Amino acid sequence: METKRLWNQYKKNGDRECKNMLIENYIPLVKITAGRLKSTITASSVEMDDLTSYGILGLIDAIEKFDIEKNVKFETYAQMRIRGSMIDQLRKNDWAPRSLRQKAKQIENTYRELENKLGRNPTEHEVANFIGIDIKSFHEILGDISTLSVVSLEEMLENKIEVRAADLTREGQSLNVSQPEELVEVKEMKEILRQAITDLPEREKLLITLYYYEELTYKEIGNIMNISESRVSQLHTKAVIRMRNKLSDHRMDINL
Repeated sequence: METKRLWNQYKKNGDRECKNMLIENYIPLVKITAGRLKSTITASSVEMDDLTSYGILGLIDAIEKFDIEKNVKFETYAQMRIRGSMIDQLRKNDWAPRSLRQKAKQIENTYRELENKLGRNPTEHEVANFIGIDIKSFHEILGDISTLSVVSLEEMLENKIEVRAADLTREGQSLNVSQPEELVEVKEMKEILRQAITDLPEREKLLITLYYYEELTYKEIGNIMNISESRVSQLHTKAVIRMRNKLSDHRMDINL
């Protein structure tokens, strides 16, 4: 009831004190979101405190733009704004070196080429052999590019319709779109992404479900699937690459 009063007071007259209290109230949501994103990041230059700061900017934006008259839970609406702000700041800071981006692009292109050639999902050994490296080196590359792949997928989706992968695949999600052409695009992207997830190998499909739907961390997913966190990261990276390729095949703007 107190939170509802704060919302009503803030939206009625823009009371700054109410806004500050709302920000304080939802800080735990920022920290949870930052923790989940941090668990996917291997780059040592990205600190938890930085992600939290980026997320607070997204929280403030969400509070300012949230419509209390709509039948949408604020936490659901705010979470994608918070995560989107983190992703956006990571991109602006250009934290990934060019060599890492080149590796990611090479892996992505190899998966696309082999899928088209074989008519199925290639195995890790097939991808490694095609590139000319051993399987251990391939796994190391997947670990290196894991953060970049996840960030680039979500950045691509958010740039188009300001919603992350999980929200696109949920039925009944209230989306922040208003123009007819945007609605058509959202519907098309949902179908493409849903099909991309359906086409994933079973283990990768399970991982995507646990990560985006159940919102579990890599550690929790590893416990469920009985694999290490590093292996979870590798499988996630492969799944993201496959999904990005599906989206790029439908003439989407993708910039690694």
